[in-house]
Amino acid sequence: MPAGVSLCCPAPYIAPMAQHQHHEHAGEGLVEAAQHALIAAGEQWTDMRGAVFAALAAQDRPVSAYDIADGVTAGRGRRVAPNSVYRILDLFVRTNLARRVESANAYIANSHPGCRHDCIFLICDQCGQAVHIDDDRLTGALIAAAGEAGFAQARPVVEIRGICADCRG
Repeated sequence: MPAGVSLCCPAPYIAPMAQHQHHEHAGEGLVEAAQHALIAAGEQWTDMRGAVFAALAAQDRPVSAYDIADGVTAGRGRRVAPNSVYRILDLFVRTNLARRVESANAYIANSHPGCRHDCIFLICDQCGQAVHIDDDRLTGALIAAAGEAGFAQARPVVEIRGICADCRG
């Protein structure tokens, strides 16, 4: 992979070409990391928030709030309203536990919730798989352009649609 490009996430407003390190989480470790990050952000980790995050983290591609509500409903044995799930997902996006894939109106868990970052998603038009990559050169250039246009605290979200290697093969 070229220098400055990685499958991980940089700190916010990182200089182009900068290197960064962090720990990727999965499974139960991801849920625990998310819980710690949410509490560190001054929010409470409730049973419902835990159930929503676990349902989101169990997915291998972006999912809608309705899909998550259905999964949590099945797990809890009582109906969970999608509006409640949307509010929780908004909190997760604000606190960096999840990312919103704008073009699909769907969400994906952040595998390193303690790490602030800009997003570049590669989204497959056939299977819906979303791969998150970082390219500090690209996001650094976007942040600089936003600053030159008078915008402060810009956080780029870039979505590139195409066909993944699995679907092409």
